Amino acid sequence: MSGNQQIIVPAARFRLLKGANELTEYRFNTGVAKHLFCKTCGIKSFYIPRSNPDGVAVTWHCLDKWMDLQADVQSFDGQNWEANAAALAHKSKD
Repeated sequence: MSGNQQIIVPAARFRLLKGANELTEYRFNTGVAKHLFCKTCGIKSFYIPRSNPDGVAVTWHCLDKWMDLQADVQSFDGQNWEANAAALAHKSKD
């Protein structure tokens, strides 16, 4: 378990300010999810999730002032992802 907690935001509300050239992409299985990693340190600060391809899953601990954010953290059975993915799905609003 990675302990990686993300906040899913609509793609239209996400803007990477700098460092795009420092990212490398990895896709596996269905190829829908777009995992982006820092080429230098390997951290995955955000990615496009398979459950919400119209959104961006941001690792909130990678954000400045993340402790000031209000978030509703929900447990998820990732070991049985296929059976539980529908619980994550939503339509992003701009």
